Amino acid sequence: MNWDRIEGNWKQLKGKAVEQWGKLTDDDFDVVAGRRDQLAGKIQERYGCAKDEAERQVTDWERKLGDEWIAPKPGVRPTDKV
Repeated sequence: MNWDRIEGNWKQLKGKAVEQWGKLTDDDFDVVAGRRDQLAGKIQERYGCAKDEAERQVTDWERKLGDEWIAPKPGVRPTDKV
């Protein structure tokens, strides 16, 4: 997964992250700003889990997002139905 693209599209992807981690606040997501290490750290902090568990959750979330969010086809927006 390309986290440079996630960071660049964070405003759109933030909603998906909110669905996944409801205990994180808007301020948490603003601090994360699409950075993987920050996201894992906030998950660890809010959910009281170990670092490797937080990393696993982020990895699972990346897989759920799928490539259409990270590397969309030219001319196709992630919200378009294909």
